[in-house]
Amino acid sequence: MTRTSAPHMATLQGWVSAACQRLRAAGIDGRDASFDVEILARHALGWTRAQWLSRLRDQAPDTAGGMDALVGPLIDRRSRREPVALITGVREFWGLDMVVTPDVLIPRPETELLVEIALARLADPRRPWVIADVGTGSGCLAVALATEMVHARVVATDISPEALAVALGNAARHGVSDRVAFHETRFLDGAPGPYDLVVSNPPYIPDTDLAALAPEVARHEPRSALSGGRDGLDPARTLLPVASARLRGGAWFVMEIGVGQSQSVRDIAGGAALEVVEIRPDLQGIPRAVVMRRGAGP
Repeated sequence: MTRTSAPHMATLQGWVSAACQRLRAAGIDGRDASFDVEILARHALGWTRAQWLSRLRDQAPDTAGGMDALVGPLIDRRSRREPVALITGVREFWGLDMVVTPDVLIPRPETELLVEIALARLADPRRPWVIADVGTGSGCLAVALATEMVHARVVATDISPEALAVALGNAARHGVSDRVAFHETRFLDGAPGPYDLVVSNPPYIPDTDLAALAPEVARHEPRSALSGGRDGLDPARTLLPVASARLRGGAWFVMEIGVGQSQSVRDIAGGAALEVVEIRPDLQGIPRAVVMRRGAGP
């Protein structure tokens, strides 16, 4: 990282300003740059946010070589548009620290909506619910649901052995390995159920949109977790009938979708004997989670 003159760098805030300028020059939005610098510096220093805020006006920490030596390499990686989560190796999801690697999709805040809906639909946490998470990736959905529903059994599937290794580690990290079973398989092949609820955040980005993704996504996250085919809905066309056949009568299927896909998913669901009960928007008002239910018959 380019060094800045000593007087300006005397305080931690001075070093932060220089680091933020470096990230803005790399095309990272100002507010994001400030947040990223804080996260990376705190990670390197081992500080809490309270420690960080209380020391911003203090002299920069007297580490070997100074802040440039300690945090500079992390800022350099971020300036090359590597995601913060891959630099620190951790992303928070549902209040849980999830280990992430380039083999998995980094958990997004909007995906927490699926957990929220699942908990509302399976309202009694004492029941031994049977849940499936299709395309588990880092295991964030499976692990979050298992921590909330302590009597539930969760089946989590993925076609990537590398992703499953990450998910297994996250299940162990949060003490739910005994209640989450991981399967290397496509969709629910070999995992017949029946299930009380299926959740999935499948690939849903149209192939024509992949080139326009932010460098953090396009360069650093697995294409297999992003690409949904011509219109982004190829995985859904296969998954919905498969999930429907493995749900108990009256059971639930909750799936994340992309922009402009609501009506098409309604059509696919109708052909799979699933009723669309609700389409829930994310915090930006974008329709994000489709809540479907199988008929009450056997």
